[in-house]
Amino acid sequence: MEIDHLLSTTRAVRRKLDLDRPVEPGVLEECLNLALQAPTPGNVQAWRWLVVRDQEVKNRLGVLFREVGDAYLAARADADPRALASGRHLIDVIERVPVFVIPVLQGRPTGDNAADAAFYGGIFPAVWNFQLALRSRGLGSTLTTYHLSREAEAAEILGIPDGHTQAGLLPVAYTTVPDFKPAPRTPLSEVAYRDHWGTPLS
Repeated sequence: MEIDHLLSTTRAVRRKLDLDRPVEPGVLEECLNLALQAPTPGNVQAWRWLVVRDQEVKNRLGVLFREVGDAYLAARADADPRALASGRHLIDVIERVPVFVIPVLQGRPTGDNAADAAFYGGIFPAVWNFQLALRSRGLGSTLTTYHLSREAEAAEILGIPDGHTQAGLLPVAYTTVPDFKPAPRTPLSEVAYRDHWGTPLS
């Protein structure tokens, strides 16, 4: 896939996940290996990746996901209807998604902005690498955070030891459409500045 097209059409996929097509372990391992090529602060590689296929485990995580997601959507009833519908769909079908991938960091955030920027900077470039690799192979995902409100319960379900931080949950599946379009975005001229805040870029 041509690089600019890949970068501009890798969407947060919720409604167009193929819930019935299995995801082959080999394809997932290829994508995770590409995730490991992402930059990492100090080359510490503090990432860990939990791949969940077991239906019972997905069911238990799905309960947490749905309870938090239901409350979140109820509080945002005035948001963009399309976004709400997309989120609603994923909440309703979460357990049917073939694979969950949970990125985990060794350590815990400190509450210091500089330290935590580096801490989370150790996983999110790898998550994006993973999502791009999925997209290039006909799969989709979205980085969700609903279950993080119940992180301790999820850790118990998954056997994640103390001192580790879950950074999200990615539902992974093949997509039901072959391609996506670039999303509408606020123009660069309204969000990028030169030298000082508010100074036009050009």
